[in-house]
Amino acid sequence: MSIASKWSVRATRTMHRVHARLVTRQTAATGFVSQPEPRTIGSFAKGRQLSAGNIMFAGHLVEAPKTNLWDIPAPDAAFAEEAHGFSWLDDLAAVGDLAARETAQAWVWGWIDAYGRGKGPGWTPALTGRRLIRWINHALFLLRSQDSESSKAFYRSLTQQTTFLSRRWHKTEPGLARFEALTGMIYAGLSLSGMEAHVNPAVKALARACAEQIDAEGGISTRNPEELLDVFTLITWAAVSLRESGIVPPQEHLDAIERIAPTLRTLRHADGSLARFHGGGRGVDGRLDQALSNSEVRHAVPDGLSMGFARLSGGRTSLVVDASEPPKGVASHNAHASTLAFELTSGRRPLIVNCGSGKVFGEDWRRAGRASQSHSVLSMDGYSSARFAASGSKKRQLELLVDSPKHVPVQISEAPDGMRLQAGHDGYDMTHGLTHARTLELTFNGRGLAGEDMLLAMEDVAKKRFDAKMDEVSLQGLPFSIRFHLHPEVDAALDMGETAVSIAQKSGELWVFRHDGVAKLSLEPSVYLEKGRLQPRATKQIVLTGRALDYATRIRWSLSKTQDTAVGVRDLVPDNELQF
Repeated sequence: MSIASKWSVRATRTMHRVHARLVTRQTAATGFVSQPEPRTIGSFAKGRQLSAGNIMFAGHLVEAPKTNLWDIPAPDAAFAEEAHGFSWLDDLAAVGDLAARETAQAWVWGWIDAYGRGKGPGWTPALTGRRLIRWINHALFLLRSQDSESSKAFYRSLTQQTTFLSRRWHKTEPGLARFEALTGMIYAGLSLSGMEAHVNPAVKALARACAEQIDAEGGISTRNPEELLDVFTLITWAAVSLRESGIVPPQEHLDAIERIAPTLRTLRHADGSLARFHGGGRGVDGRLDQALSNSEVRHAVPDGLSMGFARLSGGRTSLVVDASEPPKGVASHNAHASTLAFELTSGRRPLIVNCGSGKVFGEDWRRAGRASQSHSVLSMDGYSSARFAASGSKKRQLELLVDSPKHVPVQISEAPDGMRLQAGHDGYDMTHGLTHARTLELTFNGRGLAGEDMLLAMEDVAKKRFDAKMDEVSLQGLPFSIRFHLHPEVDAALDMGETAVSIAQKSGELWVFRHDGVAKLSLEPSVYLEKGRLQPRATKQIVLTGRALDYATRIRWSLSKTQDTAVGVRDLVPDNELQF
């Protein structure tokens, strides 16, 4: 980052603080125009934990019963951001009992006392927008049994935050942060008496953001499915709120909703969760269904490509493949080297997964989760299909993807008994002179997946690179691995004289992984990284290892249900799987 850029960032932060203090002089709103209705979904289990004083934000668990949240030193910036964003208010509201309400009230008015005069890390447009949405959504829950002075303080703080957004939203980075800021501004302008003047500018700005940041396929530059869901949720909330107030959203706003909804359906697995790619998780339970319902967009696209992901489905099985170039530039700072990796879900049970984002477990796990070795895909020994390079200042270091695949051809066609995906990428061309090609065929009934991975030195220049690399290893071959990470709830064991892997799901489904014998088969430890956990979950991975000895190397493998596995499995959640 240049000196000018560093000064620009510092100046922006300084001006945020200045305006946060200036808005404390605003005349406060006296109430709501109409009764707010909660639109956000929280977790009952998390709400119970918060009420008991077990606070887990950004991978940190703090046990502090009967302690105000703002009296707890934040372990890091991510913990502070989650605290000041107030998404946890959804969880306390989901519980809704006296203890949860008293906790929520103590923490909300504690924030007003500690930071309401423009202090603290929560005064950024994105966090302010996120906070406003929650405060307004759960206003009735928060204001119950409060005296007039507390109510005045609450409305005064809402007014200050709304005014701050009106002055500073344009300083947010394009992407989710800007959508959060503008949606919060619309919410507040529609809900609070005297704030109506802020609605029209925010509506126009949100329409511009929709037109500029949602591409023709309904995708975003980060290619993060969960982030796309967050953006979609925000703009559908805004559209519903505007309609309820008698305002027709701009066409750009409505068009963005029309484009995103089918894309999210493509990125959705058979169990209703999102594919976990490029830093995204499975999504909050129920949020996708709620957002799709609010959007009133009923049509879906057939299996195919959306936002660079390919989806195949058959029977009760879904397959999602990262079939495009990775994000570029700043948009790649959370992206993964996952080109041609896939996930497979059968019914409501994930089977083949990616390790996921390790961001909540620290920088080392975050970096490990981004590597190709953490995905269900082929990788050359010691190399990912894209490399990582640091960029930015010491305070805000971004590790971007570089030397990533530039050519990712994809073709989806019909096979004799199912659908076929053929794709390739040149991520190992410059390092090894090799192109990775992958073919995946999913049967119409979803009971079988046949795969083929090839390493090819195609052009004369590539063959020279391959030959030079072979000379470095004394013609012993270039080592590669093909990994298939299994979900933690899957039981797997080597079978048939260690030539296959038997995989059992809790639903009773039995799958068998086989290969053609070209590579060596092993079953090794792996991890499953997900939000809401204190530590990574232990799991296993199927690994095929071998060496590329010629200009063309081909490995065939298959994953299929056993013949005695029923076509329809009744798969209910037993009591011991419910978590509270």
